[in-house]
Amino acid sequence: MSPANGRPEPEVIATFADGYSYSKGKMEEAFRGELFNKPTAKPAKEVHNMKKEDVNLIVSELEIPYAEAEKALAEAKGNVTEALLALITPRTK
Repeated sequence: MSPANGRPEPEVIATFADGYSYSKGKMEEAFRGELFNKPTAKPAKEVHNMKKEDVNLIVSELEIPYAEAEKALAEAKGNVTEALLALITPRTK
């Protein structure tokens, strides 16, 4: 069956139990409109004055993985003393 504009009906993806059938072209058009018209939200990253030497100091002193030392230093906003204290202070639950 052809619509009034003379083009053939788009390929049907699936006919569901509710009786409706969803066409590939219409689904793509619906998603394209939603996905590409919205501005992408960039997560706000806080930039801290984190030095590689500070991270290396924490790694060597506490013998922890580099990623964990970076995370602790980021949470302490670049303050080495606070990061070290946070890592050695027992956490209570």
